[in-house]
Amino acid sequence: MADENEAAEPVILREVTGPVAVLTLNRPKARNALDDVMRETLRAELEALAADDDVRVIVLTGAGSAFCAGGDIKGMRQRLEQPPGQVAVRGWRRQQQTAAFITTLANIGQVTIAAVNGPAMGLGMDVALACDFIVAAPEAQFAASFVKRGLVPDGGGLYTLPRRIGLQLTKELIYSGRTVGAEEALRIHLADRLATSGDLLAETLDFAAQFTENSRSAIALMKSIVSRTFETPFELVSAQGRAAQAISYTTDEHRASVEQFLKPKSKS
Repeated sequence: MADENEAAEPVILREVTGPVAVLTLNRPKARNALDDVMRETLRAELEALAADDDVRVIVLTGAGSAFCAGGDIKGMRQRLEQPPGQVAVRGWRRQQQTAAFITTLANIGQVTIAAVNGPAMGLGMDVALACDFIVAAPEAQFAASFVKRGLVPDGGGLYTLPRRIGLQLTKELIYSGRTVGAEEALRIHLADRLATSGDLLAETLDFAAQFTENSRSAIALMKSIVSRTFETPFELVSAQGRAAQAISYTTDEHRASVEQFLKPKSKS
């Protein structure tokens, strides 16, 4: 649980500048460990941004020196102190809460980028993996550290990690729980870019800029299909693509683009 000083501050900070929204996990004294309040607040913030047609990119980062240390250990101890007959059902309820915010993050129609400013451990690594892209600071670290607590990845990492780095390397990381530094993360494709200027957020925003002028509806439709292609037959992916294209034909963005392209050019 957050201490009294933390309770006075919002656990999620939101800043929207034009088409880009930045959400900052804001429990720096707890290394941004995800307690129940933060999970629910993050889900609510994501749902609010999903309804904002002007926001094209969502950047997720952490306050202080860590991105996210994972699940809150104090919360784990409190769970274990419950009567034995209630541990499973209360754990199931918490899993429902975790699934709600991870699923919202993974399925949201905007482009999502994790700006990993420090350690992303356990559930924190799963949160980063649920984003479309990961930009890592030199200080970033990643670990599927669940096994160190006798636990199993529960934030979608068993789905997202092998899609990024392959099955065998995934097995090594989740069975060992070892820490991966930023340069190794880039080499094995756990991260997409390594920020080198000393200003992680500025580099992330520069990276985000390439997505902000493109059709939001087209990106949302593509994202709803491409993220599941590994387990979907070719014929179904093709059918989904055709259906998405038919929807795209009707959008204002498509119409404006065609009209702009065909607009007579002024002669100089």
